[in-house]
Amino acid sequence: MKRTLTFIIALFTAFNALAVNLAPSEATNPFMGMWGLDIEGGGAGWLNVHQDQGFLDAELLWIGGSVVPVANVYLADENTLVVTRTNQVKRSADRSHTVTYTLEVKKVGDVLQGTMSGPNRDGNGVSVKNFTGKRMPPMPNTPDLSKVKFDKPIILFNGKDLSGWKMIDLEKANGFKVVDGTLMNDPVQPEDGEHISYGNIRTLQEFNDFNLKLEVNVPEGNNSGVYLRGLYEIQVVDSYGKELDSHNMGALYSRITPSMAAEKPAGEWQSFDITLVDRHVTVIFNGKKIIDNQPVWGPTGGALSSDVLSPGPIYLQGDHGNVAYRNIVLTPIK
Repeated sequence: MKRTLTFIIALFTAFNALAVNLAPSEATNPFMGMWGLDIEGGGAGWLNVHQDQGFLDAELLWIGGSVVPVANVYLADENTLVVTRTNQVKRSADRSHTVTYTLEVKKVGDVLQGTMSGPNRDGNGVSVKNFTGKRMPPMPNTPDLSKVKFDKPIILFNGKDLSGWKMIDLEKANGFKVVDGTLMNDPVQPEDGEHISYGNIRTLQEFNDFNLKLEVNVPEGNNSGVYLRGLYEIQVVDSYGKELDSHNMGALYSRITPSMAAEKPAGEWQSFDITLVDRHVTVIFNGKKIIDNQPVWGPTGGALSSDVLSPGPIYLQGDHGNVAYRNIVLTPIK
C-alpha cells in the first residue's frame, strides 16, 4: 500500500511538472493556432498564436503591410487573449513616437470577437476597431501539378480599354489608363495642393484556382502588386541588384522569399507565370522558378478578405507608383 501511494504521489508530481512546462498548451489555450481576421470597415488580418520555449508568442497582420512579431501576448483570463504591437510613427523631421496598439480577443464558440484600440493618427483620442476571426482551415496536401487540368484561357486585358475591370474603392482616384496597348498606372500628384489618394483595380470576374501569365514593366524606384483571388500579393517592385528578401520582386509579400534573384533592371519588360492550386503557389519569373509549390497560410497585407476558401478577383495595386502591365491571361483549373 505504501509503495502504491508513493508511486501515485510521484506520478502526480511528474504530471504537475509536465503541465507547468507545457502551459499554456493547445488543450488549455483556445487561442492557439492560425486565425483569419475580418476587420470592421473593410480589410483583413491574420493572427498566429503559438509557443516559443514554453512562452506564448504571436505574429500579426493588420490590414496592410507585413506580418510582424507582436510586442507581447498573454492570457488575461481563460477566455481573454491580449495582444500588443508597437509601431514607430514619425511626427516630424526630428520627432517620433512609439505607438502601442492593443487587441483584446475573446473566443465565442468557434469564432474570435475582439477590438483593436490605439491612438488616432494625430496622436489625440482613441481609435477602436472591432473584428472577428475564424480558424484557418487545414492546409491541403501539396498538389501534384503534373495532374492539373486546365480550362480555356481568359484574356483579362484587351489592350484597348478597361473592360472587365473596376475600381475597388470608388472614392479614390483611378490612375490606370491604356497607353499603346499597355495597362499603365500613373498616379500623378499635383506640384502644389492636397495629396491625391489613388486606388486599386480588380477584375469583375472571380476565380478559384488558376494559372496567370502577364508581363510587367516597373520604372526605377516604383512599386505595385498582383493579388491572386484578392488574397495573396505577388510583389511587383524595382528590386534589381538587391539581396533576397520577402519584399522583393516575385515574392509572396512578407511571406515567401524567392529562392533566387531573377529581376531585370528597372524599365525592362519582365514576365510572370503564376499557378495557384489548393492554397499552394508556384511563381516562374523571367523563366526561372523562384517559388516552388509552396503553401500560403493566410492573406497578405491589402487582402480583400480573410476567407481563403472563396473565389476572388485578380487585383492590381495602383496606390504605390508607376507601373505598366500587358498580356494578362488567366487559365482556370478544372
